[in-house]
Amino acid sequence: MKKILILSGGYSKEKEISRASAKSIYNILKNKYKILVCEPDFKFIEKIKKFKPDVVYNSLHGRFGEDGYIQAMLENLKIKYTHSGVNSSSIAMDKEISKRIFIKNNIRTPQFLKLNNFDFIKNKNKITMKIEKKLKFPVVIKPVDEGSSVDVNICNKKNIIKNLKKLSSYKEVLVEKYIGGREIQVAIMGNKKLGAIELSPKRKFYDYKAKYNIKAGTKHIIPVDLSKKKLDEVLNLALKAHKLIGCRGVTRSDFKYFNGKFYLLEINTQPGMTKLSLVPEIAAHKGISFMRLLKWIINDASINR
Repeated sequence: MKKILILSGGYSKEKEISRASAKSIYNILKNKYKILVCEPDFKFIEKIKKFKPDVVYNSLHGRFGEDGYIQAMLENLKIKYTHSGVNSSSIAMDKEISKRIFIKNNIRTPQFLKLNNFDFIKNKNKITMKIEKKLKFPVVIKPVDEGSSVDVNICNKKNIIKNLKKLSSYKEVLVEKYIGGREIQVAIMGNKKLGAIELSPKRKFYDYKAKYNIKAGTKHIIPVDLSKKKLDEVLNLALKAHKLIGCRGVTRSDFKYFNGKFYLLEINTQPGMTKLSLVPEIAAHKGISFMRLLKWIINDASINR
């Protein structure tokens, strides 16, 4: 019986989502594999060495788990692990770097600027003027290196400084031109275009609650109502981004579709596996069960990723 160690929880603001994903994974795999669910605490390397897993299923989300840090440790231990490797994880997690790669390779993404160390606290009027001049309001503000729509806000000229202050714990914040339109998400599995799903949130946008709270009532639409030409276009864009960043395993790319154009917001290298998660739903629509999806991810695991 293959031994699988599932990394769960962690230190980011997404730790509860990570635990929910790990629980879902455990419940599916527990009768097929010998499983140990492990938090990445100060004893986790000791636990890995004692358990001697065949594969580490990395179910961590956000900083420390999805940014190349834990991947570097697993590479050093020479233990096979799932999802993307050190460099690709680091690049995908940094929204500024990944967006610059998208732009350089003709993948449309919202215009943006980065604020460092919150110089807006001393230069409030200048910052507001700078944002208005380059991007125009409304804008979206978000941490450079968080996922799951953590601390993401849509802002206008009146509330931009107030909302930026809420993000004062972050060294860097991304300010993006707000793009309206439809929310389209695309899953890639290896080098295969798995499929797409559309999200219709009842909330202002597809934020943290819309993603993870079943009471938020977000509507999942699959198949997506797009022409074959447009569907092929967004699937190809997601695969292109996946390859450009050097991703492995499963990824999910988040797009806005506005005035006939797709805008890539970000690429997620470790998509969630909760009851409301999108990759299992897209896979199921393609006839791939949750068990089969997880088995594929485990069999794809390796080092030197």
